[in-house]
Amino acid sequence: MANSTELLRDGISSVRENANESTTIVLVHGAFVDGSGWRALYDRLKREGYRVVVVQNAIRSLEDDVANTQRAIAAAPGDVILVGHSYGGVVISEAGNDPKVVALVYVAAFVADAGESVQALTASHVPGASPPPFLPTGDGYVVFDPTQFPQVFGEDLPAETSGFMANALKPWAITSMAGKVASAAWRTKPSWYVVAANDRLIHPDFQRRMAEKANAHVIEIPGSHAIYITQAESIAKTIARAATGERPGV
Repeated sequence: MANSTELLRDGISSVRENANESTTIVLVHGAFVDGSGWRALYDRLKREGYRVVVVQNAIRSLEDDVANTQRAIAAAPGDVILVGHSYGGVVISEAGNDPKVVALVYVAAFVADAGESVQALTASHVPGASPPPFLPTGDGYVVFDPTQFPQVFGEDLPAETSGFMANALKPWAITSMAGKVASAAWRTKPSWYVVAANDRLIHPDFQRRMAEKANAHVIEIPGSHAIYITQAESIAKTIARAATGERPGV
């Protein structure tokens, strides 16, 4: 027969699993890439009992990407936590106004206020930081220079992974970069921010500044812009904190 400690432990686990099952995590990728990069985090969250949805955005316009994310929110049966990486942070800043969204998690992401876009935010980037290696296509899009992708986007990725990704990137529409947020959800919703301390695409100081603007609970971990792939365990723990309202250090 189980002793009282075991029964208590099992009871706590059951309550936690039930709480997890009532929450849907919606993962929103950034520009140039797709949702497949979330796989390790997806698997980790599923093991914890969460419902998880991976949004696949076309990155042709902010409006369309927000609408796509809103469809995922609408289909979720309970509370929703939005997680956005890079450009995905702008998407969740707008889509997070949905009343079903209870928290926002930014992962090395842009935090946009009303009237702001990625284009506007990058204009105020850290002085002296290297410009992003984006190449205009001449038809309204930019592409990520594949020769610089491995070291700038994900220097801590396995070479075979970064090499494949560099040759599987999507072009990013300039209209999407210029899309402005109408109303910033982080002004009324609790937010968490995971800073990539070794990011070479969005400077860590710029990430810290945006997190401070949003009054976000900040977790800083070592890693490149690809921490959503390489640091799935740490990001999963941050999402769990967001689900329970636990602040860092508590």
